[in-house]
Amino acid sequence: MVYFKKIAVSIFVLFSTLTGARAQAPVGSPRVGNPGFDQEIGRLLKFTVPLISVETLRQEKGKYTILDAREPAEYAVSHIPGAKNVGFEHFTEASLKGISTEKPIVLYCSVGYRSEKIGERLKTMGYSNIYNLYGSIFEWANQGFPLENAHGKPTKALHTYNQDWSKWVENPAIEKKW
Repeated sequence: MVYFKKIAVSIFVLFSTLTGARAQAPVGSPRVGNPGFDQEIGRLLKFTVPLISVETLRQEKGKYTILDAREPAEYAVSHIPGAKNVGFEHFTEASLKGISTEKPIVLYCSVGYRSEKIGERLKTMGYSNIYNLYGSIFEWANQGFPLENAHGKPTKALHTYNQDWSKWVENPAIEKKW
């Protein structure tokens, strides 16, 4: 089942690329260190959720509730410290139990596509102060910011979704898993 989901996402990305379907990041938006990765993000996102940079989140982390929109197996390998996993495939309103509609929320996934989709859903549920982490956990790791595993211990491991997507994680200290 997971294999078929990965194929479906890959087909979507291929279709978007071949048909020229792409959005342009709003002026003044954050950027990532790799211009190729920045272009890939521009092809994937619709920019329907405001963006926040990894640097801003790192500096102001205490101001935000951080939600991880990856699947539980990805989250278990590593995540941004303090993040709560809400998933993507099986995301429900129950995933948000205890999450305030008042405190700003930062969503992330691997590159920003899934977190943007969850952000769109949060808007329909009455959440208004939502941000999508630009470059998501891949850029967080590329910048050398801390990751923790399922036991809350620091780690250099990162679930990169699959081998193709792992090319966007360029920090040599990161141990790529898929």
